[in-house]
Amino acid sequence: MGDLSQFLELFSVQPGYRYIQVTTELDDTTKALYDLLINNNSELRIAFYSEDEAPNIQEQYPKANIQYVKNFNHPYRALPRDNDMVIYKDIFSKHNKQELLLKTAYTTLANTADIIIMEKKGILDIATMMELFETYEYRAANHMDIVKGYDIFMAKKMHMWGNGL
Repeated sequence: MGDLSQFLELFSVQPGYRYIQVTTELDDTTKALYDLLINNNSELRIAFYSEDEAPNIQEQYPKANIQYVKNFNHPYRALPRDNDMVIYKDIFSKHNKQELLLKTAYTTLANTADIIIMEKKGILDIATMMELFETYEYRAANHMDIVKGYDIFMAKKMHMWGNGL
């Protein structure tokens, strides 16, 4: 995946922050994010989607909070306003209920927190994603090309905007 320094600059980590990566594949971004958070006394939560037997992620990420989700019909579990960032990686285009993913993220994000959607290049239409963010009350949406082979979409849940409370 190469240099992830620009990717890591997206994360303004403070002690006690909680980020959740919802994914079907653990890779260098997971490892880099885990290291960043652990080194700053923060927590990485991983919601791992797999219809097959899931690997033992806890061995690789001993301080992460891991949940396994059986298939793309089911949501991951997250408490309201309990996460400072939600990262959907290689899951958004595959999930049967994309609107549920956006609503779940909105609910679990603290106010002024961010959502990141990472998909392999060319899978998601940029204009469509910007419209989806607007529809589901996310603001300051951006498309970035900072991780080789991936499109990254980022937006913010804003306090007192739309569904902000």
